Amino acid sequence: MSEQRIYNVLFLCTGNSARSIFGEVLTNHWGLGRFRGYSAGSHVCGHAAAEACPVWPGQPMSAHWGIPDPAAAEGNNTQRMLAFREAFRALENRIKIFVNLPLRSLDKVRLQQKLDEIGQAAAQSVENG
Repeated sequence: MSEQRIYNVLFLCTGNSARSIFGEVLTNHWGLGRFRGYSAGSHVCGHAAAEACPVWPGQPMSAHWGIPDPAAAEGNNTQRMLAFREAFRALENRIKIFVNLPLRSLDKVRLQQKLDEIGQAAAQSVENG
């Protein structure tokens, strides 16, 4: 019996305070041992406005799944809590789609297209609010 490959997934956001941590936890949960999630921040400040994404060596696949930073949400406690819930829900939906992709049957080009489509559909749903 061959060993099943485990895919490592890094979620990177500006401050590693919410979105990337949600991504890590949700990937570890929904990935069912096939995916291992990790989180990191590109900057150690709480200002996510620039949304800088670093370049790293090697040949990892990457995709931008823009989600508003709930740590930057303003308003009363209820409004801020709703911002965190919305970010969590949005990431959970995307991660469920991602971990169910038929990775073994997709070449790198098609997989990159699928990753981008997940992010584009997400952006459209935010715009259509």
